[in-house]
Amino acid sequence: MALTAGTKLGPYEILDELGAGGMGEVYRARDTRLDRTVAIKVLRGRFVSSPDFRQRFEREARAISSLQHPHICVLHDVGHDDAAGDFLVMEFLQGETAAERLKRGKLPLPELLKIGMQVADALDKAHRKGVVHRDLKPSNIMLTKSGAKLMDFGLAKPAAGGGIVGSPFAGAPLLSGALTATGGARPGTAITQAGAIIGTIQYMSPEQIEGKDADARSDIFAFGATLYEMATGVRAFEGKSQISVASAILEKDPEPISKTQPLAPAALDRLVAQCLAKNPDERLQSAHDVGVALKWISETPVAAVSDRRDVDRRSTLQRALPWALAVIAMAAVILAVGVWRATRPVEQPLTRLSVDLGPDAVTGLNLTVAISPDGRRLVFPVRGAESTQQLATRLLDQAQATLLPGTENGNDPFFSPDGQWIGFFSAGQLKKISVQGGAAGK
Repeated sequence: MALTAGTKLGPYEILDELGAGGMGEVYRARDTRLDRTVAIKVLRGRFVSSPDFRQRFEREARAISSLQHPHICVLHDVGHDDAAGDFLVMEFLQGETAAERLKRGKLPLPELLKIGMQVADALDKAHRKGVVHRDLKPSNIMLTKSGAKLMDFGLAKPAAGGGIVGSPFAGAPLLSGALTATGGARPGTAITQAGAIIGTIQYMSPEQIEGKDADARSDIFAFGATLYEMATGVRAFEGKSQISVASAILEKDPEPISKTQPLAPAALDRLVAQCLAKNPDERLQSAHDVGVALKWISETPVAAVSDRRDVDRRSTLQRALPWALAVIAMAAVILAVGVWRATRPVEQPLTRLSVDLGPDAVTGLNLTVAISPDGRRLVFPVRGAESTQQLATRLLDQAQATLLPGTENGNDPFFSPDGQWIGFFSAGQLKKISVQGGAAGK
């Protein structure tokens, strides 16, 4: 039974209804003690009266109320009214959900990265407190003037034997918190339904679909699906039924982001793929790591990130198919020699050119030599002090190479388009240094 305006739930006075679903109704209310607007969700359902549920509900509510973070919707209070039942009192937010924002199309990269970093930070805070969201999706991310707010933490873990009786999707959360958007829901619209997974299954991890317990890595999977949708405007996993969606999550990988968004950085593709790994052990293991990766992408020029995509592809090919490269190189030499012999004048002298990189140059497939855009300078790895690998640069009209301090363990060097900077990778990070030397930076 819906509550009418003016109804009192302890110190809270109901103002109007925001929405309703299988788990209960959400109202805008006024805290008469502190004179502030709050959102109240009155819980419904036959399992709410269970003593075991009540104990678990109160225990996890205390844990979630401790999550004080600028990007987490605050749980102010929990209460019970003899007539209305149990209820949650939450922060009242003004804005729109990421799901509503996506109705206007995909998010620009800077906006996506900003929201992603804020949500990752919020998730990291929750996970460090031992709280798993279990229902992360665009409709549970509120976009406000002060930034993104993560909402609707699942307060009740699935009961023993599965969360949905008789369903193969037993890992679905039994309870979600209150939707607190102004305009995010209308009276009579479903928010979260008990025993239902429509609108949530697209973001479930494989282990949840298989009925296993959700942990922090399950949130990482859902976060990856959310990032994918914000980047492309389409869901990572779709189907005509819940079964077909579940099958896609268990067996298929979504198309790369770069296939529909060619300008998207390769690093974002790689990050989302790591989040969406089927095996939890193969995913990024913490929201902190996801946030660090998003921050790196946001601070790296798009051109540099694209260059790394090319470098990664070349390095992978060198490692996987060295014999194929040798065959291709030999065929190219034979073809070039044949063409040259067929077209050169008879009296033309034979000319050869070789460049001696010196005894310290790294040899084998790990040797990557880059030439500057003006064709005057080389950069290549050498063995530095104590057998460490270091980069060296050399002008072609000089015999002596110059070591570049700060490039220890550097590899896969390349020149900037203007030839003034050398980019390289070291310890998994993209760095740069002036061709004149100096301090290396990110």
